[in-house]
Amino acid sequence: MTTSTRTASLTTVALEVPDVAAADRFCTAFGVSSLVSLRPLGESAAGSSGFRGFTLALTVAGPATVNRFLDAAVQAGATVLKPGSKSLWGYGGVVQAPDGAIWKVATSAKKDTGPATSEIDDFVVLLGVDDVKASKQYYADRGLQVARSFGGKYAEFAVHGSSRAKLALYKRTGLAKDLGTSPEGSGSHRLVLGGTLGDFTDPDGFTWTSAPAQ
Repeated sequence: MTTSTRTASLTTVALEVPDVAAADRFCTAFGVSSLVSLRPLGESAAGSSGFRGFTLALTVAGPATVNRFLDAAVQAGATVLKPGSKSLWGYGGVVQAPDGAIWKVATSAKKDTGPATSEIDDFVVLLGVDDVKASKQYYADRGLQVARSFGGKYAEFAVHGSSRAKLALYKRTGLAKDLGTSPEGSGSHRLVLGGTLGDFTDPDGFTWTSAPAQ
């Protein structure tokens, strides 16, 4: 059943991790503990390998803040997949947390207009999918409102209420390339999304559970 576009949204993001205490220490040091919850790794998730098909992306004010987050992640045990650098779209870098989740930190600004901060402007859950157009329609049919769309390459959904999490879709192979990793991977995504869309598993294997609107 389709949910009203006025209320349908992504409200919670949970990672399944092998060591909750260790993952919590990383998230706290990285500054993202308020954005994600952590769950013990279940049997269904234990067999996953390679690229898990998504990234958690932080948008911040400027390059200095990007570097501050990347440095904090590395000091907390993350592996650098892409060091902070300029691109056509701004400045950003990619790290992989000890639990395997990939985080991207970026800004559209190429120059700093102030000192580095610990502020996060946007938090985006970017899913790598086989068919962006089909997945966009799938989520739209479930009540999510499309905010931006670029053909079959990228789609982004509107955020409602007080939720800080934004959902976006990207071609899986393109996402892996952007993150500096191989697109090969199998098994559980080790990601559980919660929202007002109901309980289901989408065509690309991403699991959703019911969660209250925020």
